[in-house]
Amino acid sequence: MSSPKFRRPPGVAKPKAVECPITLTPEEVEAARSWVLYEDEAIIVLDKPAGLSSQGGRIKAHTLDDLLWAFAKPGKARPRLIHRLDRDTSGVILTAKTKPGAAMLGEAMMAKRFRKSYLAIVAPGAPEPKGGMIDSPLRRESIGREAYMRVCELDHPDAETARSRYRTLAHNATAALVELSPDTGRMHQLRVHMASIGRPLAGDSRYGGALMLGGAAVPRLMLHAARLTFPHPLGGERKVTAPLPSDFKAMLEALGLAVPEQPGSETVDQV
Repeated sequence: MSSPKFRRPPGVAKPKAVECPITLTPEEVEAARSWVLYEDEAIIVLDKPAGLSSQGGRIKAHTLDDLLWAFAKPGKARPRLIHRLDRDTSGVILTAKTKPGAAMLGEAMMAKRFRKSYLAIVAPGAPEPKGGMIDSPLRRESIGREAYMRVCELDHPDAETARSRYRTLAHNATAALVELSPDTGRMHQLRVHMASIGRPLAGDSRYGGALMLGGAAVPRLMLHAARLTFPHPLGGERKVTAPLPSDFKAMLEALGLAVPEQPGSETVDQV
């Protein structure tokens, strides 16, 4: 009798078979440590810069997963990624220092106990309506070596449930700043959902986003993981916020959109 096959939950990082320490330069160690937003005995929360792959990929450069060796104690394993962000997305990303902590957080993610909030610049102008829920199934499509997600009918054989909430924070005729909150964790979900309502993310060439806005070049995918709320392995909850990076702020200023105020990281006790 063959053993049952288990599917890894969406967004949970795939573990590597061999844990071989990677030698990092002093500059790489310093950079990785500078990204720490919150740390205690169980977890490290980092502010991932845009342009850095979370894990794997075809670019022959260190990934965030590799750079986690900057936090490993001699002879010990590095922290474990709990979820991933797209290469060009900046912001909050969670790691666990221990196997039990990683297991607990992985189960909490499967149980939808994580709450994520993103900021994005979309164009042209504000979505219509300015806020709501996008409840459109997605399917994966491969074109050559690239993977894409497409909106599809619910009865499509490859359909995966996908739900995203959005609300407009600031807007003008050119673009809008929106807050996005995914209820599910499909690949490229927020990008595809916003494109499906005619407001693709600025800088998202894969899904039709503008590469020039207000006479200025869009520097990258304008998507920032601003806040993550999650149950802590030792009890209670943590809510951690990543400040807007300089390129995102500069784009908002070039567009004449207000830069939102963001609260700092905080601890939230479980009820």
